[in-house]
Amino acid sequence: MNYEEARRKLAAADQLHVLKYYEELSADQRRELLEQIEITDFSALEHCKKSGDNGRGKFEPLGALELSEIKEKKQYYTEIGVKAIREGKVGAVLLAGGMGTRLGSDGPKGVYDIGLTRPVYIFERLIENMMDVVRQTGAYFHLFIMTSDKNDQVTRAFLKEKSYFGYPEEYVHFFLQKMAPASDYDGHVYLEEKYRISTSPNGNGGWFTSMQEAGLIDFAHERGIEWMNIFAVDNVLQRIADPVFVGATLDAGVSVGAKVVRKNAPREGVGVMCLEDGRPSIVEYYELTDEMVEAKDAKGDPAYNFGVILNYLFNIHSLETLFKGKMPCHVVEKKIPHIGENGQRINPESPNGYKYEELVLDMIHQLDTCLPFEVEREREFAPIKNQTGVDSVESARTLCLKNGIEL
Repeated sequence: MNYEEARRKLAAADQLHVLKYYEELSADQRRELLEQIEITDFSALEHCKKSGDNGRGKFEPLGALELSEIKEKKQYYTEIGVKAIREGKVGAVLLAGGMGTRLGSDGPKGVYDIGLTRPVYIFERLIENMMDVVRQTGAYFHLFIMTSDKNDQVTRAFLKEKSYFGYPEEYVHFFLQKMAPASDYDGHVYLEEKYRISTSPNGNGGWFTSMQEAGLIDFAHERGIEWMNIFAVDNVLQRIADPVFVGATLDAGVSVGAKVVRKNAPREGVGVMCLEDGRPSIVEYYELTDEMVEAKDAKGDPAYNFGVILNYLFNIHSLETLFKGKMPCHVVEKKIPHIGENGQRINPESPNGYKYEELVLDMIHQLDTCLPFEVEREREFAPIKNQTGVDSVESARTLCLKNGIEL
């Protein structure tokens, strides 16, 4: 894209201020800015402003397929899941765009070493979990890894250097998460540098539109993949493309399956499966009222008792039919560092604008049917969000050792 083309695009989007410092920039900086203008979807801001009502509906409890029920039909579900995996109908999407900043690392979160007596990387643990399924089914399944512009090159190089921890390279595919521009309250994008628009990842639901843009949904269709198991990088115990989970989801005839765990405290910081206006959804822990926390089901258990672990099995066709390339968008008020009127750096102390995100909960809420599928939290839930304490490197190591994993 040349300068005139960029100017026309910005004028149409009412964003001409992006070129304010153009004459001051070096040749490399000008090229970087023009490239960013070319790939930025400014129309998304208008779309988000129109559809960004974050109001929620009426919440009601939603039960899950519980461990006791799963145990009774485990062999039946396993047979269905194994068959689907062997037929190539299941793929997996690893959400790996995050950095290890909260762990004291300046690298991608997936390259963080949790080993005690030897190096054991988060990516390594996840691929070892995948290999359990490969050994069980005798079949590899395609792995799609979503990176960000901050960690893409390092992630690719690291996994290649490690020979993908034994997973065949032809089954590993990378794609970049789309970035959404951050704006002031009037919808004008901020500049984080004189040559760079302020952007942020487009939310955990952005995997779908990002895969579409990368041509990987078409790739999946060509190879007969019908289901995608979406999972986060930070849970080192989770099973991926778990045949029992796959089989139960397919047997239930639903559009999405969601792995859940029983909460360990009424206000544990996890989203909770529920019904919202009669449709499956997720209520965030901070949205739970005292009445919801205290509510009981017919067995006397907490009514809002099953927390999501960001491990979902989505039917691709259902998502394509529903969203047709456009996801609902959430407008999130944030503190956005930026370049001020005189080119000075501003680090605001209070919110000063919006970031725009696509969320998994919208995918679930707009689909008709969902199967919450309970898993044992001590066997499948070891998130690494902090260095110490709850949901930390320490707690994950303890759970790994408890499950016989050598660190």
